[in-house]
Amino acid sequence: MKYYAHSLEGEPPEKWQPLDEHLENVAEMAAEFARPFGGGQWAYLAGFWHDLGKYADAFQAKLYAENGFESHLETRPGKVVHSEAGGHLAILKEWKGADRVLSWLIMGHHAGLADFEPEQVGAKALQPKMCDPGRSKDILKNVPATIANQSMPRQTIPHGADPAFFIRMLFSCVVDADFLDTEAFMNRTKAGIRNREYPSLQVLLPLFDAFMDDLCKEAKSTPVNEVRAQVLKQCRKKAEKESDIFSLTVPTGGGKTLASLAFALRHAVKYKKKRIIYVIPFTSIIEQTADVFRKIPGFENAVIEHHSNVAETEEDKETVRNRLASENWDAPLIVTTSVQFFESLYACRTSRCRKLHNIANSVVIFDEAQCLPPGYLRPLVFAIRELFRHYHVTPVLCTATQPVLTRTDEFDFRFREGFECVTEIVENPGELAVKLKRVETVLYRGNLNPVDLSEIAESIQAEGQAVLCIVNRKEDARLLAHLLPAEQTFHLSTNMCAEHRSHTLEMIRKRLNEDTEPFFVASTSLVEAGVDIDFPVVYRSLAGLDSIAQAAGRCNREGRLSGLGKTIVFVPADQPAYVRQSAGIARELLHDKNLGNLLSPHNYEKYFRQRFWQLGQDALDEKRIMQLFAGRMNYYFRTAAQLFRFIEDDWQESVVVPYGDSVALLARLTSEPWRQNEILRRLGRFSIGIPRRIFGALASRDYIRESGYPGLFMLDYILYDDHYGFIPPDESVGVDPVKFFV
Repeated sequence: MKYYAHSLEGEPPEKWQPLDEHLENVAEMAAEFARPFGGGQWAYLAGFWHDLGKYADAFQAKLYAENGFESHLETRPGKVVHSEAGGHLAILKEWKGADRVLSWLIMGHHAGLADFEPEQVGAKALQPKMCDPGRSKDILKNVPATIANQSMPRQTIPHGADPAFFIRMLFSCVVDADFLDTEAFMNRTKAGIRNREYPSLQVLLPLFDAFMDDLCKEAKSTPVNEVRAQVLKQCRKKAEKESDIFSLTVPTGGGKTLASLAFALRHAVKYKKKRIIYVIPFTSIIEQTADVFRKIPGFENAVIEHHSNVAETEEDKETVRNRLASENWDAPLIVTTSVQFFESLYACRTSRCRKLHNIANSVVIFDEAQCLPPGYLRPLVFAIRELFRHYHVTPVLCTATQPVLTRTDEFDFRFREGFECVTEIVENPGELAVKLKRVETVLYRGNLNPVDLSEIAESIQAEGQAVLCIVNRKEDARLLAHLLPAEQTFHLSTNMCAEHRSHTLEMIRKRLNEDTEPFFVASTSLVEAGVDIDFPVVYRSLAGLDSIAQAAGRCNREGRLSGLGKTIVFVPADQPAYVRQSAGIARELLHDKNLGNLLSPHNYEKYFRQRFWQLGQDALDEKRIMQLFAGRMNYYFRTAAQLFRFIEDDWQESVVVPYGDSVALLARLTSEPWRQNEILRRLGRFSIGIPRRIFGALASRDYIRESGYPGLFMLDYILYDDHYGFIPPDESVGVDPVKFFV
């Protein structure tokens, strides 16, 4: 009897995909994916057995019935959980340990990796499925002996490798191979678009070198450009060194984006790495970084952006190919978010995991590494170290304010997962910081006494030039902007949608380049990491030293002033709780009065050591992720995936705001259903997050309404301002929400 894996609508069975062919294709492809990290035999067998449940007569009868053909089978069509039989076969083989690994891979290839024990997820756990292999015996009778009589993988889990991490990487190989082979049979047009070749890193390197050489020749001879040329030269030289955990410590404005790409390309080509992945904390920097890369001749079609706000304007073949590549990161240069990268590493769902095997044998740049959230630092550093040790990844921690993530005698007690060592790419970062010093850091009125924002607003206006002021809270940014002259003031916060913020930043840059008249910007910290703006004066509300340094990086960034720029640190009268600990440590450093050397690598090291020590080991893994994989093969994949969330979706709701093209895009959702996915992605740039307690109150008063598309909500125009974005109304009864509330 002929068994089939997939049918084609309207085609007779002889045009369907034979099951043995699908199993062999997936096995070979999965093995190829896993071979670089020593998992080829595991992936092959899991791929070979992943769809054994389709040998069920009921499944075959279902294929015939769905396509309108009569089946010679006496069995009636029925629902078959076809992902269990292969795992049950492994159990019946009595391969101690190996049966559990294979069961995870096979039984989860649709539903995702499960917790082993049912304490958290009940019957969805792996253990109950493993306990009754007898329910697959009738199916397994139909499996050809050549498929069933396989030997246990001779490979062991690589020495020292974490078994849970290894399982997740194998899982990625199997599910991606399954997706790709199914797509190749079911949708050959899409498969053809996917399979168009990208330019290789070997092709991109000389193109990049030529671009950088031209850039250096055209650059004016300034102290800043001289430092940038020095950084580029050292990155090219250090790229020849064998793989290690590297750091690139370059002061803000030192050209680290292009210099880091110079390192990554040269290192990748020399050591035959497959791709370069840029991991960036904020989508605003991703868009900026990806645009920089695409402007390099020859790079236009080599760069894939993977984040929630990617806007796709046309469904051309290139756009489709880019979207397909973002599913499994099969492209030479990936630019993605910290959220996407790390949440995928701890994910359990097939759609999130299928890209993981393509991280192996790559160069991964962690831009703005100081932004890694402290509450997840232990599992984050553990994952980076695991990728370096066992998956041929070269990590690069790239920032002006390098966090201390290495093991030392005093630090090991608090951070046992720290790196043994980190190799700095730039020689003497302290000397580089002195050479690139363009900013003087001072205290407001020479002291650390609390001050009201009204006084800061007066001081800003008295500067007589363009001033950026960065505060810690959205309400403070709104209040400060309200206190400054409206016609001279810009406001930036996450109460504005991404499209609104981009437009505002564009106007700010235009004013900086063309206008000599004073103007002011009141912003939250969203402008600090990687946003290219250059002010002569920056005010910064007291925060952590890394935040103060990043704020200073927006001051005299290009070194155009005849003297030093000025960054003024002030203490707000009301400090939010979430910055008090980091601000307290920075305050101690500010008390030293030696502000000339405040923003130095030595002080950053001192600051981060103190901060991590005060937080304590438990606070560096606040969700106890590491404990979920501490048991001997009793892993909690699903629970870890649920807990490992950089952005807690459960405390806020996403709402589309009435700005720009958002209303027109909403109308197109119903009028152009064939473009639904594209339009929803574009609407992400017109959305903001609103805390649930506020969301509920606004919905009850009809200020938030369902848009007409299920689950998509729209904010009333009355609560969205072209200057401030979303303005939450006072929650007290009887207050007009149209009024400006501070």
